[in-house]
Amino acid sequence: MTTTGADATGAGSGTAVEDRVFAALANATRREVLRLLRDGGPQPVQALADHFDMRRPSLSEHLKVLREAGLVSEQRVGRQRIYRLEAAPLAEVQDWLHPYERFWREQLKGLGRLLDRMPDDDLA
Repeated sequence: MTTTGADATGAGSGTAVEDRVFAALANATRREVLRLLRDGGPQPVQALADHFDMRRPSLSEHLKVLREAGLVSEQRVGRQRIYRLEAAPLAEVQDWLHPYERFWREQLKGLGRLLDRMPDDDLA
């Protein structure tokens, strides 16, 4: 069986890089690591680990997934590994989500128009 980059519905499945980014973002721990790096800037592994109730090897696996997706970079400084947020792949996610945002914005506008046409019920 050969694959053509399309699923059974005929829609494109995206690139391997995009798939890695979405897979990385699917996990709550990895999203929290990204938030910590966004809010706190580059941090050593131990500073990140202090926020989680897990062993360092488990956090290291999450960091590996984020690295492979291009969402974080690692720099060795002495004996420490410093992790930094790499936001460029998130722009691709935002680009992908943008049409859905427009869709929901239009749906909510339609709901607003419908509610505006409905008579107000006076409960008093």
